[in-house]
Amino acid sequence: MQQMFSVWGALGARQRIVVLGATLAMILAVLGLTRLASSPNMSLLYAGLENGAAGDVVKALEARNVQYDVRGGAIFVPDADRDALRLTLASEGLPANSGQGYELLDGLSGFGTTSQMFDAAYWRAKEGELARTIVANPAIANARVHIANSTANPFQRDVTPSASISVTPAAGAISPQQARALKYLVSSAVPGLVPENVAVIDGKGGLIGAEADSPAGPTADDKALQLRDRVQRLMEARVGVGNAVVEVSVDTVTESELIRERSFDPDGRVVVSTDTEERSDKADSSGGGDVSVASNLPEGDGGGADASSSSKAETRERINYEVSETTREITRVPGAIRRLTVAVLVNGTYQTADDGTQTFVPLPDAELQALNDLVSSAVGFEEQRGDQITIRSLPFERPEGLGTGPIDPSTSMFIGNIDLMRLIQMGVLAVVALILGLFVVRPVLASSNGEGAAMLPAPAGDDGTVLDGEVEPAGGFEDLPMVADGGGFGGMGMVDFDMPGEEGGLGGEDPVDRLRNLIEERKTETVEILRSWLEEDKESAQ
Repeated sequence: MQQMFSVWGALGARQRIVVLGATLAMILAVLGLTRLASSPNMSLLYAGLENGAAGDVVKALEARNVQYDVRGGAIFVPDADRDALRLTLASEGLPANSGQGYELLDGLSGFGTTSQMFDAAYWRAKEGELARTIVANPAIANARVHIANSTANPFQRDVTPSASISVTPAAGAISPQQARALKYLVSSAVPGLVPENVAVIDGKGGLIGAEADSPAGPTADDKALQLRDRVQRLMEARVGVGNAVVEVSVDTVTESELIRERSFDPDGRVVVSTDTEERSDKADSSGGGDVSVASNLPEGDGGGADASSSSKAETRERINYEVSETTREITRVPGAIRRLTVAVLVNGTYQTADDGTQTFVPLPDAELQALNDLVSSAVGFEEQRGDQITIRSLPFERPEGLGTGPIDPSTSMFIGNIDLMRLIQMGVLAVVALILGLFVVRPVLASSNGEGAAMLPAPAGDDGTVLDGEVEPAGGFEDLPMVADGGGFGGMGMVDFDMPGEEGGLGGEDPVDRLRNLIEERKTETVEILRSWLEEDKESAQ
């Protein structure tokens, strides 16, 4: 303690300020490290709650004496207690859902409730139930549903309902696939509502899903994802989970096409109609003879008159033929598969040798061919279309497989979850404390030791060796204290001649005379000390 006071007294005013500032900084750094080490890891409990619901949750946490932190509308609790708190608060109905559903209809009674009031409450309950269903998705933090439906007016015609959905994603933005799913969800719950009349609005990305609406059906990405899932399930059933990677590329037709085709077959004739006409013509003629006496007799031959007859028959047939004709009209819409490629990477097995080395063994060709046939059947392979399937058995980057093994407490110093940000903060504070200690406090203390009285090496003993610890000079001085640090003089012990001895001096002898005697006795060492002082002065001047 006496040495500390002596060091403090030897410091100047500026050095004392530096020491006090460094000491305060070190105390704050140690307090910060202690606070970080003692405070638990905070994780998100609830976010996006209304003020009333958030206040109820905070009251419940205070009643349980649970440490919590509110950051911009989000409530954080210790990571170890988060799951238990969620289950416990849910059993108590917390947080209270702001959007009410069909429970609104429970408060309606038959007395004093008109049809308009019931319709308004019904559609309000419908919107609340749909909002609850949408918020149940982990990717969506908040949602509101608005349905514009016609009233039960019998005189209204051709009025179709419409709806809009306002969503706030938990992270990122809502994808077009998710927007399309939300449209079908709402349209399926409202009679007469079609997905095209549902608008999805994202607070971050605006109107979404409108450009993805297409009457042609699913897009190329949807088809590729569907086929990849099929092949992935098929491969994992054989090689195991994590031992197969499947990628599917679908090239679809993006343009629409209308084809009209008309063809004639000259060799193929078809009788359309037959027309048959028959005509018959018959004529008889007789000529008169000469008039004589014989023709006037009752039994006379009449004088031999001439007679003639004629007949004519005609048949006409007309057959109408039609040449064979084929007319086709083909409409090709976007979305048809033009080409399909499938790439499958399969992990093999590993054989362990006697020395412990592992050798990769790919799957045999027969098994790869069998997998190829299965994949062909799953994706609808067509060789004429130019489809291609590639299956290779290659080693994965981590042959030990996916996942991590259990932590052995005897071999690891970290047990449980490790917070990387907390480790970084503690490391920064530790570095700050180390820098303050090495580059501020230590130089100040070292410079204070060099500002004391002039020191000279201790005299040698009778055998020519330098005495260590205590000096016993020739004058009979005893118990002369020594200073361990010699200011850089080769580690030799130093004697402080300013320390009072008996009767006002060092053993009653004048310090100046004692110094002269030591210089006379040890001239060589005195020259070395003076030379070292001169060199130090030159270095400090530079």
